[in-house]
Parts: sequence; C-alpha cells; structure tokens
Amino acid sequence: MNRRHCATAAITLVCALSLLTSPGQAFAAPEPAPTAPASVTQPDTPAPPAPNRPLEEVRLEIDALYRKAASATDAYNLAEEQTQKQSAEIVKLAQEMAKGQARIKELKNRAGAAARAQYRGGGLPPEAQLALVDDPQLFLDGVGRIQQGQKATKDLITELTRTQADLATYTQDASAQWERLEANRAKKEKAKKEIKEKIAAAQKLEDRLEKEELTRLRQLEQQAQLKAQTAWLDSGILKGVSGTASEQGRKAVQFATQQLGKPYVWGAEGPGSYDCSGLTSQAWAAAGRGIPRTSQEQWRLLPRIDIRDMRPGDLIIYHSDASHVGMYIGNGAIIHAPRPGRNVTVAGAGSMSILGVVRPDK
Repeated sequence: MNRRHCATAAITLVCALSLLTSPGQAFAAPEPAPTAPASVTQPDTPAPPAPNRPLEEVRLEIDALYRKAASATDAYNLAEEQTQKQSAEIVKLAQEMAKGQARIKELKNRAGAAARAQYRGGGLPPEAQLALVDDPQLFLDGVGRIQQGQKATKDLITELTRTQADLATYTQDASAQWERLEANRAKKEKAKKEIKEKIAAAQKLEDRLEKEELTRLRQLEQQAQLKAQTAWLDSGILKGVSGTASEQGRKAVQFATQQLGKPYVWGAEGPGSYDCSGLTSQAWAAAGRGIPRTSQEQWRLLPRIDIRDMRPGDLIIYHSDASHVGMYIGNGAIIHAPRPGRNVTVAGAGSMSILGVVRPDK
C-alpha cells in the first residue's frame, strides 16, 4: 500500500468515526434527481426505460437479494470447510488402512513361519515331540518353550483379529466420510448457484438504473444506515461501554484495519479480497486464535457477551439468520466487508440489525 492510499484510508477512518459517534445528528433526505428535458431520441441511442416504481422499493429489493446471497455464501463456506476436513480425514483413514493391511501381512507371515517350523519338525505338534524326550531337563525346557509358543500364538491370533476389525472399521469410516464429502460437494454447488443467481438479479436491477438514479440509490442506502446508527446511538446503548481490547483483540483490529479498501468477494479469505466472515476469521487467525470460518458458526460456537460489555476485537453478528459479521473497533463503529460491489470499510455498528456479540478470546 503506497503513502497516498494509506493517507486516504486514514482520513476515511477518522471522518467515519467522527460521524458515527455523534448521536442525535439529523440527516437530510436526498434531493430528487432533476428531470431531463424532453429531446428527440436518436435511432441508434434508445432512451433507457423509465423507472416504474420508487427507488426506495428497488433499494429494499436489492438489499434483500444481497442478504440472500450472503446467507448462501455462509452455506457455501461451511460446506467448503467441511469438505476440506472430510478430505483430510479420508486421507488419514487411507493411511491407517494401509498400515493395517501391512500389519496383517506381517502377522500372516509370522503364522506361516510357525507352520513351516512345525513341518520341519516332522509334522508333529510340540507336545507330541516333547513326549519323546528322555532327558528331564530337556523336557522341562521344552515345556517352557511350549508355553511361550502357545502364548505367542494366542497373542498373534488376538492381534490379527484386532487388526482385521480395525481395518473393517477404517473402511466403514472412510465410506461414511466419502458420502459426507459428496453431500457437501452437492451443497457447495447448490449454494454457489444460488449466490450467483441472487447477485446477478441484484446487479440486473442496478443496471436498469441511470447514473443519477444509481447515485440516489447509494444516497438512500447511506441514509438508511445512518438513520439506524443514529437511533442506535440515541438509545444510550453505548453508555458505559469502555472495554479495552485484549492483546489478541488489538492485533485482530490492526489486521482488519490494514484490509480497508480491499474488495468484497464471496468465499474469499484474502489477502486481496474478503467476504464478511473471511475478514473476521483471518483477522483473528493473524492474532493467533483460530475461529470458525462462517458468521453462522461464529455465532453458534463462540462465547456470547452483552453489547454493553463489548470491547474492540469482539464480533457483532447481524440479522436473524446470522448471515453477516463485522469487527467492533470502538466508538460505535465496525470494520466489515459489506457485500459484492463494495470494499472493506468502516461502518456504524448499529447500521444493521444486530443479532448479538461474540468474543473469540473469552
């Protein structure tokens, strides 16, 4: 990152924080877009279709489509994570099966050697051979050897049986893991298809708008976020919130801050792009603590804390389906990767519907 980029990111961060921590600030509605004067349309440049519904309605539909894409992205990421674990488990089981087969071969060779030794002794069992011995000492020594041989044979049979049972279990486990692997591959493909469909539908809606309408659409989006943030701050929710980041939390925030300006890409975990949970999981990995990959798993598995107890580095989970996550950085703000078409940015922690807060290093 060059100096100019760093300076721009720093200025953006300072401005955003000063805006986000000003409860009660009013935000004016954007001015209506000017109506273009009537003109004769050239045959080779057809006029764009006039909007047939309010822009706010279009904004809400686009937001809903991206929300569904985010939920599908979480499903894709979870299936991807499980697929990787199952692939590793199958490899491990295959290695254990190979060891078991080699051990069975070794045990059978030992059993064969014992059988060949008996054959060389005239085909008589050791007990019969012992009965032909006249020397008492040799007889006693022979008894000892027979007892040792019987124990060795019993141990050999026991180990062979156990190894064969282990091999059967490994085979069953590998088969089950393979079925799960295939099921998760199917889930990944289904989620991938849904992600692409929802993003394409949202982009299609945006492509129908003129440049001025797109500008107003972004203004409406920012206005809605700022209105929600202001109401959240005015509620007094942050009164008394003064938690200090832990050492790991500070490192996680530092990592997330360094990613400002990088694009959102679904399924991405860096270093050039991120989705929302890819950013938070990698930030905490950089801080030395591994956490679940998806926002839904982060919500399900990490310790939950009260909003009034949160501190920088904590993760705020959003929406009823836990489909989005941002990292709290203090002063009522988060760093997050918003959605396709947006970059990693600072936003108001209350600009979206909060489900709860989790703490990776509790």
